[in-house]
Amino acid sequence: MHNLKNPITTRERFNRVIHWEKPDKIPNMDFGYWEETIQLWHSQGLPDHIKTDIQMEEYLKLEGESRIPTLPISNGLFPPFENRVIEDKGDSVIVQDHEGNICENLKNGSSIPRYLKFGLESRKDWERYKNERLDYTLPERIGNVKDAVKRAHDSGMPIRFHAGSLYGWLRNWMGVERFSIALMMEQDWISEMMDHLTDMTLYLIEKSFEGLDIDVAWWWEDMCYNKGPLVSPKIFNKLMVPRYRVITRLLKKYNVDVNVLDCDGNIHELTGGWIDAGINCMFPLEALHTDPFVLRKRFGEKLLLMGGVNKVALAGTKDDISREIERIQPLVAQGGYIPTVDHRVPPDVSFDSYLFYLEKKREIL
Repeated sequence: MHNLKNPITTRERFNRVIHWEKPDKIPNMDFGYWEETIQLWHSQGLPDHIKTDIQMEEYLKLEGESRIPTLPISNGLFPPFENRVIEDKGDSVIVQDHEGNICENLKNGSSIPRYLKFGLESRKDWERYKNERLDYTLPERIGNVKDAVKRAHDSGMPIRFHAGSLYGWLRNWMGVERFSIALMMEQDWISEMMDHLTDMTLYLIEKSFEGLDIDVAWWWEDMCYNKGPLVSPKIFNKLMVPRYRVITRLLKKYNVDVNVLDCDGNIHELTGGWIDAGINCMFPLEALHTDPFVLRKRFGEKLLLMGGVNKVALAGTKDDISREIERIQPLVAQGGYIPTVDHRVPPDVSFDSYLFYLEKKREIL
């Protein structure tokens, strides 16, 4: 039984929710803010020194998600490419991004870059990526993991491992069109690349997890849009599910039994495959495209949920916000669910409305 002299920590609350146990209250987490949102809120009562997601969460006494520390293990491109400006065009700049792509970015406002050339367009490019950026045996990839775990747990926070990506990274490096064609026409090559990414994650786990108490693995796979997946479920089940399963089995060997999957859009057609592969928590549940109640009814306690609060409702009236909180309350009561905004809070949400949302959300946590 918990010693009532010591307050229950965010880590304890988080782990109880993701293991279908009852905490004293559900962790009050959220999922970040557009940079323009924070800038606008400075004129609406937010102190000027608050500039980052972590500072915002600390100021509002939120418990994550940005505040959850990540193990100092570099999974993915290492070192990343240098972010550098190639040409200044006045209202925009041509840049090389950290993934090796050449793109055009507007100077003012958040927008999706216009990609001019992707870094990975051929097998020759792949050999360069693999040899120069994806050598997973480099000792510099793994920092002082023991100290990181101790610091996180001493501060009352869980710690997560960045378990990587099979679709999302390759899509970023190749572009949606080139990658989609390769999925159909060059599956041997795609399999080779996915095998390398899988082996990298397995190697990093084996080299660093012994004797550590890791709370959760966190994956990133933005591979759905508003109507459904960007890859057919058949190809997904053939190429990706078996590789996920190898990784989640190794994670379970080290007592990591919760895998959070970060994917936007309509994820309904792929959720079953992820669960079969051992990836058992869906996030951020974009409310306009994915219905968490349908997922929970279909998968029951096999499935954990995070997110699901419709950010569009937060831009409405206080009645709209109250109705949105009432909508998710039954899911909160079931357990196995941490409500957060279903993506970063946009600038059409006022600071006053956001504070009202937090007030109403605290009532159901």
